[in-house]
Amino acid sequence: MEKLISVALAAVFLLTACSKTEESKSDGYTFTDALGREVSVTSFEKTVIASGSLAEIWELAGGTVYGATDDVLDSHSLKDPDSVKIYGDVKNPSVESIIADDADFVIFSSTIAKQVELEESLSSAGVTVAYFNVESFDEYLSMLKICTDITGNSDLYTSNGEAVRERIEQAIEKSKGHDAPDILLLRAYSTGVKAKGSDNMTGQMLSDLGCVNIADSDSSLLEELSLESIVRADPDYVFITTMGEDEQAAIAQYESTLASNPAWQELTAVKNNEVHILPKELYHYKPNARWGEAYEKLEEILYEG
Repeated sequence: MEKLISVALAAVFLLTACSKTEESKSDGYTFTDALGREVSVTSFEKTVIASGSLAEIWELAGGTVYGATDDVLDSHSLKDPDSVKIYGDVKNPSVESIIADDADFVIFSSTIAKQVELEESLSSAGVTVAYFNVESFDEYLSMLKICTDITGNSDLYTSNGEAVRERIEQAIEKSKGHDAPDILLLRAYSTGVKAKGSDNMTGQMLSDLGCVNIADSDSSLLEELSLESIVRADPDYVFITTMGEDEQAAIAQYESTLASNPAWQELTAVKNNEVHILPKELYHYKPNARWGEAYEKLEEILYEG
């Protein structure tokens, strides 16, 4: 009799456990996205991400990228980009195709107005939509944590998040005790060159490493690139990031706009060979799991050159 009771209790326990598991799955995972919306993800078998860098974060969290925008094919390191279905470009994701293919979870960028506008259409069709903004390592870490919570791969948060944080902290620690260098951060396009302050991804990294960005105290540089102002500030280092598909055209634009001017050649940074064109994969695209490497490379240039 006692044996029968034990078996019966075990069966009840098993049924209860299964019931709780099914209830947990149906409830999904709830979080607050970058637009302050409460989002509950109950299924993510067909996840579409309208950004190459955000798609990479989803994969780093153990998710499978079912579909993405065409920039995923450009320079992001997905495991198998050829298997990813393309749904237009970042400024014009194909909502009709996403709905027609029964996507269950869509990740959008909160900084792209067109993508924000598409939320209502997808939500009305029963598609779960979440918005993220990743411009700093902390924002990357936040998205990675949410995504690993959704996929259930907490170990990947440790390896692709916390381990990266340790490398960043070590690079920042190594930068301490040095004189703060004055730097100029430029963004070169095929059509022009602009100065950038510390309110962007690369600018934030340089600030974390103790740099003084000359554009932060001279806002006129952000509005119109003034060689006179640059010469007056005479930065110790110049860092250049490039945008656009034609990197060589962007570099040529920098050379014709600034480097060919005799006054530019008199800058301390130029004379000391401290003008650095930074690799796009670390300083234009989001470095994601390579964020530690991005900090380390800047620290080496600034303090170990």
